[in-house]
Amino acid sequence: MAMTHLKRANAFWAEMSACEHFVQIYESEEVFMDILASFVSEALKEDYTAVVIATPVHRQELNKRLTESGHDLAALRLQDQLICLDAEEMTGKFMANGRADDELFFQLVADILARATKDGRKARAFGEMVTVLWAQGFYGAAVRLEHLWHRLCTENSFPLFCAYPKIGFAENGSEAVAHICAAHSKILAA
Repeated sequence: MAMTHLKRANAFWAEMSACEHFVQIYESEEVFMDILASFVSEALKEDYTAVVIATPVHRQELNKRLTESGHDLAALRLQDQLICLDAEEMTGKFMANGRADDELFFQLVADILARATKDGRKARAFGEMVTVLWAQGFYGAAVRLEHLWHRLCTENSFPLFCAYPKIGFAENGSEAVAHICAAHSKILAA
């Protein structure tokens, strides 16, 4: 990771409140993965549970980076301090006819949070379920899901990091970005 990205990310994590919901709209996969790895690594160093709901490619790259930075992934998973889930699979558990079922979503996340905090640990979460919906053309459902996530992280006091590739905003780009950014409490520079 470039030292500049690391310093900025660590400063950002230090200033993050317990119920922060922030987004990054990124152009570079490398920079995005630097930020994600920093977010998860800092959570683990602070004895938080890191919940990662991501695509297979991003989970694989994150695992590589965490291993390279000295984290014992097998031990972390065994202790439920690192919970990695598939974004598309999780999305399928609460979506019906292009719409999110609020109750199914809340129950899904409540179960994940109960698992993450069962030993009294605090949790931090990263999610790409909204990105999956956006990529599938379910723009309204993605924005709605951002609002549901915002409600949950406020009610349960956990920081939530979301990310979207900038390329996904080709049509009505500035308007779409404005809708996504409005659903978050902070925007992380790409």
